[in-house]
Amino acid sequence: MRALRILLIVVVILGGLFVIADRVAVHFAENEAADKVRSTEGLDATPDVSIKGFPFLTQVASGELDDVVVDIKDYEADTGTAGKTIRIDDLHADMKDVTFSGDYSSATAQTATGTALVSYDELLKNAATEPVDIGLGYTGKVVGLGDGGNGKIKVTLEVNGPAVDNQRVNVLSAVTVKNNTVQVHADNLPKLPGISLVEDRFRQASDFGQAIDQLPGGIKLDSVKAAADGVEIAVKGSNVKLAG
Repeated sequence: MRALRILLIVVVILGGLFVIADRVAVHFAENEAADKVRSTEGLDATPDVSIKGFPFLTQVASGELDDVVVDIKDYEADTGTAGKTIRIDDLHADMKDVTFSGDYSSATAQTATGTALVSYDELLKNAATEPVDIGLGYTGKVVGLGDGGNGKIKVTLEVNGPAVDNQRVNVLSAVTVKNNTVQVHADNLPKLPGISLVEDRFRQASDFGQAIDQLPGGIKLDSVKAAADGVEIAVKGSNVKLAG
């Protein structure tokens, strides 16, 4: 009995040491991976990298990590227009089946899904900034974006013309994703006193698209919905490079 007791104590101690070693190793790997992602993506701040699953050391031995989560704050995405970017407040990506090199200089996920948030103020910067001719001497310009409820964006336009001066008009608009571009499309035309608006002319002022390109690792926009603080975007990708 005494020998069995000693054996059990040894097993518990070794198990505890293994857990400690495993957690130290995963913490080191997370820091190394975070530094590589920051360098690869040219980020101002180090992202948060979390390696899921236990034990970590057996995953390392196999050369593949089951699940790696990356969180990036204030990511500047390309818009397809020279010198112009759009800020993503929170980019969250969940990487599955990640293969990596021994020094963590390169890592590739078989699949990735995630979310991103673009504020209404940031999206507004890329809407029509100059008044657009909507016919009969009237012009319209988008001056505000907000949550319209039920998955819609409330687009506020400022209309000027012979019968109105700085008239604010709110239009509920659908938001969708196509070809890596967030598209805002008005559901209905506004009713303005004395003005008969031609739809295609009005939409030149109310409708717009915003490309969001070159996201980390080559992930792409999948879907989008309006939320309280901005548009929430779902992203996905395959063979996504975290680093290298």
